[in-house]
Amino acid sequence: MRATPSTSASSGSTDVASAPETAPIRSPDAEHGLSSAEVLAQRARFGWNVVDYAARRTWWLTLWEVLREPMFLLLLAASAVYLILGDRAEALTLLAFVTAIVLLTVYQSHRTAQVLDSLRELSAPRAKVLRDGSRQLVSASELVPGDIVFVDEGNRVPADGLAVELHELSVDESLLTGESVAVSKAVAPLDARSRQSSEQGEAADNQLFFGSMVVQGQARMVVTATGPNTTLGRIGKSLSGISEALSPLQIETRTFVNRFAAVAIATVFLLTLTYRWRVGEWLPGILAGITLAMGLLPEEIPVILTVFFALGARRIAKEGVLTRRMSAIETLGQTSVLCVDKTGTLTQNRMSVSALVAHGRRLDVDPSTPRIDAAFHELIEYLVLASEIEPIDPMERAFHETGRLGLAGTGRLHTDWSLVHEYALTPEVPAMSHAWRTPEPTHHSVACKGAPEAVSALCHLDETATQAVLDQAAAMASGGLRVLGVAKASHSHPEWPKDQHDFAFTFLGLVGLSDPVRPEVAQAIAQCHAAGIRVVMVTGDYPSTAQAIATEVGIDCRRIVTGQALAAMTDAQVHDAVKDVETFARIRPEQKLRLVNALRDNGEVVAMTGDGVNDAPALKAAHIGIAMGLRGAEVAREVSALVLLRDNFAPIVSAIRLGRRIYANLVLAISYTIAVHVPMVAAAVVPILVGLPPMLAPVHIVFLQLVIDPVCSIVFENEPEAAHLMTTPPRHAGARLLSSHAFLRVASVGALAGVLVLGVYAGLLHYVSADADPLPLARTLAFELLVVVNVALIFVVRRVLRTKRPDRGQPRNPYLWRVLGLTGGALILLMSVPPLARLFGLVALLTP
Repeated sequence: MRATPSTSASSGSTDVASAPETAPIRSPDAEHGLSSAEVLAQRARFGWNVVDYAARRTWWLTLWEVLREPMFLLLLAASAVYLILGDRAEALTLLAFVTAIVLLTVYQSHRTAQVLDSLRELSAPRAKVLRDGSRQLVSASELVPGDIVFVDEGNRVPADGLAVELHELSVDESLLTGESVAVSKAVAPLDARSRQSSEQGEAADNQLFFGSMVVQGQARMVVTATGPNTTLGRIGKSLSGISEALSPLQIETRTFVNRFAAVAIATVFLLTLTYRWRVGEWLPGILAGITLAMGLLPEEIPVILTVFFALGARRIAKEGVLTRRMSAIETLGQTSVLCVDKTGTLTQNRMSVSALVAHGRRLDVDPSTPRIDAAFHELIEYLVLASEIEPIDPMERAFHETGRLGLAGTGRLHTDWSLVHEYALTPEVPAMSHAWRTPEPTHHSVACKGAPEAVSALCHLDETATQAVLDQAAAMASGGLRVLGVAKASHSHPEWPKDQHDFAFTFLGLVGLSDPVRPEVAQAIAQCHAAGIRVVMVTGDYPSTAQAIATEVGIDCRRIVTGQALAAMTDAQVHDAVKDVETFARIRPEQKLRLVNALRDNGEVVAMTGDGVNDAPALKAAHIGIAMGLRGAEVAREVSALVLLRDNFAPIVSAIRLGRRIYANLVLAISYTIAVHVPMVAAAVVPILVGLPPMLAPVHIVFLQLVIDPVCSIVFENEPEAAHLMTTPPRHAGARLLSSHAFLRVASVGALAGVLVLGVYAGLLHYVSADADPLPLARTLAFELLVVVNVALIFVVRRVLRTKRPDRGQPRNPYLWRVLGLTGGALILLMSVPPLARLFGLVALLTP
């Protein structure tokens, strides 16, 4: 950046009031920054630039959460009852199973937490830093005091520091001060006065604070404090209580589990009293009640949600989409409208100058063009001068490349000029100007580029000349080119005008840039249409450019609404327009919010892409905001639910597909949980109610849990997607996880399984020879049948809930057969090893 000469601070710190350890501010090497060795030394002294708002999840914390689960408490209660009854073997067996389940749950929970932590690391903010003489993009957590960091509009300040070089910098410090008004910053040497202000807790004009948002301008800063030593770090504990709101699905499942828990408590009391009335004993009745409670409680459901969302987020990340909010996963399957930008999403964002128009002539440019005529040299000269000095944007890079090739040896590449003033592009004036100090002391040269209509207005062209410019721009745009106008002016006064309209600009010509469409976009959009998802293109380009791109990728462009037309519409007219219009052109960023709100009011579930600061309101208003990870502003990423790790359209479609698959498998898992709990409850309740001996004991429920938990959280999570997944419309917003009809179907299947098991149990008790006690054999066969029924319900639930059969070529679920094999092996051991069978109160049927 050459906008302002560098001014280095000599000593001091951002805030000395609280006496944390801070780094002395030395004069940094403005050209090289810290060396790698200096960075390591500083990190060893000050640590990582991390502020932890919440306690890290440890094994002990996870274990403590598991030990407080109702199921664990019920198992302990059952073990205590067995000990009181004198059945030590049963009590110890139950405790052994308890230990196994606790260890399995802790491992699974900790693994899930590790997945979430790794996803958070992917979403951690990045920082542009000068080290070893080169600019590097590093994680903000790697910054150390003394680093030279570049901050830009739309990004958060990654550490406390002092601005030593800046241009028109305004910062939102509301996170620290509570005031939403942006604070303007200025370079000021850290003299005795500013040090005194710092010691008194007053912020100097050149102080930047960790966590504040840059709303305008750019700066180069020297880091003075990191991590817990920053101002935000010292007040960070106040943020520890902040947690993400529950999603509708989490609220629905929590309500579902709470209702079951209430029913379980009431039923346990009734069953205990019934047993006491029939048998005359309390302790066996309490044991029967505990067994029933264990069978009733669907404690797998919260685990299923956590596992599905965490592993689902990892699957989506492999497709190039980072999930910042887990609730977005359940919403992906409801997406009915996908609003996308053109540049970088539908196109490759590899811009190149393809056409130049000046002095009434047009020149088409491509890599094979031998030379550019002198008639276009002034146009290119001021095009480069109106661009950023060190460009990052592909469009700006294309301008510099054209200047390097077309103006070599012409004397029009002014490396000795310095930028002294800048007028930023605004929604009111979509054009930007740079003012340069030339070798002539009293002369400044001003270069302007922007939308052709805006540049024409700045040049005060008459109606005829303006129309000619716009007609030429429309002709270029019809070929899919992005068109900009270029102008020049001179300035010799000591004071700068308030805005660009006060310059006497001269119109120089037009520049057309081409940006090829991504080859995979057309197929991805076709998949969206097949899935019942409308794809709406919202772009700032000309209608003719939008039409050309929309036609190529398969978006409906029979009707195009411009930003000017949108501004003239009433809210009712906008609501009608968004029902069938899929191409919006010349849209200003703030108009995107109006489109999103209109779509939402129409009942649509909206996903929207964006990358700029002005896109943030629309991204936040959309059901699913999708930020560009490579070129997007940090504020856009913060308010978005998803971040594209590759700025591409295809991963969005992959994320929607995975979102639908995750939700469909979640429905299967919870349906299976309901189905298998019905026969367990029936086996625990019905025998006591009809006067038969209890069929199940707590140890049997524990064994069944060892089957249910892996099936729910592993088998169904890995279930392949249905063949019709992306050929059906999205599910309706607000749709329940399980409709009443679906609930009755899976409950009926479970009830039939319960009738089968109880019929076998009652029949064996009645028809087995009276010479021997029929209970052990009846309980053994009925329990083994219940295990087989639980396994069979996996296939039944898949068949009942899926309306179409999977394709024959569809991949199989390997985890299903592993669980079946393990379950079968456990049953064989139970039937063939007498000591093991006795622990379960059963008989070994396969022994001679």
